[in-house]
Amino acid sequence: MKQLRYFEALARHGHFGRAAEDCAISQPALSMQVKELEERLGAPLVERGARRIRLTGLGEAFAARARDILRAVDELDDLARASHGAMAGRFRVGVIPTVAPYLLPALITDLSARYPALDIRPRETVTRKLIDNLMEGRLDSAIVALPVSEPALVEEPLFEEEFVLVRPREDAGKPVPNSETLREMRLLLLEEGHCFRDQAISFCKSASALPRDLMEGSSLATLVQMVNAGIGVTLIPEMAVPIETRSAAVSVVRLPRPRPKRTIGMVWRKTNPLAGQLAEIAQIVRQTAGRMDEDAGLP
Repeated sequence: MKQLRYFEALARHGHFGRAAEDCAISQPALSMQVKELEERLGAPLVERGARRIRLTGLGEAFAARARDILRAVDELDDLARASHGAMAGRFRVGVIPTVAPYLLPALITDLSARYPALDIRPRETVTRKLIDNLMEGRLDSAIVALPVSEPALVEEPLFEEEFVLVRPREDAGKPVPNSETLREMRLLLLEEGHCFRDQAISFCKSASALPRDLMEGSSLATLVQMVNAGIGVTLIPEMAVPIETRSAAVSVVRLPRPRPKRTIGMVWRKTNPLAGQLAEIAQIVRQTAGRMDEDAGLP
């Protein structure tokens, strides 16, 4: 099992150093374990290059089977944990970047108070990577924008939140633009890969109608500071307002109805034996987010 885990990490990262770091062992130790696995099989699994490795034909097939085996073993562990009732041990949760900085601190506090024996291991990345990690068994659940439309996953809606317009403070007295007017402005958006970008573009009706000099940022914090510098305007989720606008000379306003909004939910594999406990955790996430919404107090 140890050799399977090491090889799966190597197949996933395509690099001995990164795989060793992921497995928390030294690179020579990981390399030796993979070599022993190859000797046991009597055939090479990887082609070793100077910078990266390439899987052999056997390696590709072996990696797919190894992932299935490891996921099944993890689910056996989850089955044993589920029999004890209360959540305890490792809990691997993924969160999208437009939620993680605002929800995670309060959520970890609430979960730790409710489940003192829970070892919370969060991961922040974009939706596609979270879903891939979830399907591969490397996450127990993920908090994302719904729907994800993956038949193998349970989708549990948690809360809805609106998008608000952030513009320079001197624009505070100007009329609030609608979706058509917004298309004519320099709109600052997150870079490709973020679902929030796609949702913002959808509100503007047509990606082809967006300005040619559209500017992008890697985070909501960057977008708000770009607005602060007078470069343009942006949309951010309501949850981000208290943190991202506190040190920026910007104006925040709700958009005209129908206002853009998104549904945030928690997803997990239908086969996960911890489904009952995950539903309990989803309820705690819902309560945490509701309390944060009351504290934000946007008009």
